[in-house]
Amino acid sequence: MIFRPYYNFDTGCAAYLFGCGGLGVCAVVDAHARDVEAYLAFAAAKGMRITHVFDTHVHADHRSGGPALAKRAGAAYCLHESAEVALPFEPLRDAQEITLGNTRVEVLHTPGHTPESVSLVVTDLRRGAEPWFVLTGDTLFVGAVGRPDLPGRARENAGQLYDSLHTRLLTLPGDLEVYPGHFAGSVCGVGMSGKPSSTIAFEKRWKPLLSMSRDAFVEALSEVPPKPAAMAQILRINQGREEVAS
Repeated sequence: MIFRPYYNFDTGCAAYLFGCGGLGVCAVVDAHARDVEAYLAFAAAKGMRITHVFDTHVHADHRSGGPALAKRAGAAYCLHESAEVALPFEPLRDAQEITLGNTRVEVLHTPGHTPESVSLVVTDLRRGAEPWFVLTGDTLFVGAVGRPDLPGRARENAGQLYDSLHTRLLTLPGDLEVYPGHFAGSVCGVGMSGKPSSTIAFEKRWKPLLSMSRDAFVEALSEVPPKPAAMAQILRINQGREEVAS
């Protein structure tokens, strides 16, 4: 498998390119608008074709490069089927499996940070039959979890986030690597580590939030940082409801 993370240390944003080098197909997850050319150049250098561009959710803190990258690459732009956007996308369903050569991607619907949030469980069949890592978007971070207040209904969303964590992500194998959509420097969670990856077992052992009851978890998430600057405009752009000024 080819696996290439892209880290923006100014904003704490992470994106990922991965896929099957042998058969020359790959995907990009949570593409950043400013790095579209970098994804295309790397894929070309490895002899790979970008066939899928995933956004784990509709981002509120930065402009997504997903639609533009998908158009440039001739790829499918993928969001969960519940996403409310005014642009064309390929709908993802819970438990859906996507094939990228010898790489398999399983979609997990993990609402809470946003209603349409998904996590992607990735298996490299040339390495083994068990999954290798999970891309958790803004649901599970290293040292933190996603904030539930951005779409509104913060307490309801916090309850959904608890359920997504405990019934979906934390039931995955403990040695599964975790690659989230953000690390320290982002306002999409509280207490994020500067280390951009972890494992399910490490987070379960050392993250106090994950050992709380559902009610205590909801209360703990009532204190969140200020919302991202220009959030309303960024959402409109990422939803396809506002043109980007040239």
